Formats: sequence, C-alpha cells, structure tokens
Amino acid sequence: MHKKDVDLIFLALNSPIMIGIYEQNKLIDSIVSEEKSSEILPFIYENLEKKYNINKIFYANGPGSFMAIKVAYIFLKSISILKNIPLFATDAFYFNKNRPIKAVGKLYFVKTSELIETQKFDEPLLSEFALPEFLKYNDFDSDTVPKYGIGAVG
Repeated sequence: MHKKDVDLIFLALNSPIMIGIYEQNKLIDSIVSEEKSSEILPFIYENLEKKYNINKIFYANGPGSFMAIKVAYIFLKSISILKNIPLFATDAFYFNKNRPIKAVGKLYFVKTSELIETQKFDEPLLSEFALPEFLKYNDFDSDTVPKYGIGAVG
C-alpha cells in the first residue's frame, strides 16, 4: 500500500499538544493530546511514520513553556537529522493571531513588529492556538533554534 506524502506541523508549546497533517499544503487531519510532550511525541511520531511518508516538519519554536519548547526542539531536530527530513520553524504568534502568550505570573509574551518581550496584564488573558487550514512554506524559516522569549532574570 502506497503511503501519502505529507508535511507535519507540531504545536508543543503548552497543553494541549497539536499536530497537523498536511497533504499538498491542506490540513487533512490533526492530533490533539493533553499528555506531556516528553512522553507522547515519540509515540505520535511513530504512528504517523507508519501511516505516512513524511516530507517536511514544521514547528512553533516559541515563546511558550520553556521545557515544552526544549523537548519539542530536541525531539524534532533529532528526527530531522536521523531521518533526513527538513525542519522549519516560526514563532508561536503565527498560530494564535498574534495574541499575548502566557509567560509566568501576570507576565505575557507580546510581539510588536519582530520584537518579542514580556508585558504585565492584571487580568488573565486567553490565548488559544490553532493549526492553519493551509500550510504556507514562506511563513516558516530554516532557523529552527527555540525562541524562549525571556532572558536571564537578574
């Protein structure tokens, strides 16, 4: 049986984790998991690899949960190297219509132009992420290093 050629998007910034499966740039299926990325990503990837021929991998490289971003990057970069699959990234704001993203306490990451910084909000803000219906390659970059979004606190 011939496997479909697909591209994958991983949103593993926080819970839930979302994975989009794209055939000819159109979202054909998605996976949502409340489990920790460190525990579930290998199993999800293994199942996808059995079902599909994976051509390219895309992911949100932050900001978000420091540990979740680190786990996603290490896992996806390793897959990219071991399986010779190109890896691309863009920031998390791409997936939430440029809304503030929870950092810590009352701090949120905000993006103005290309600058990502933290800003305090007294009221909790909701920032839902969504997979795009269509995958646009030009919206992603080959610079896949995580954007943790917060420097050392002194």
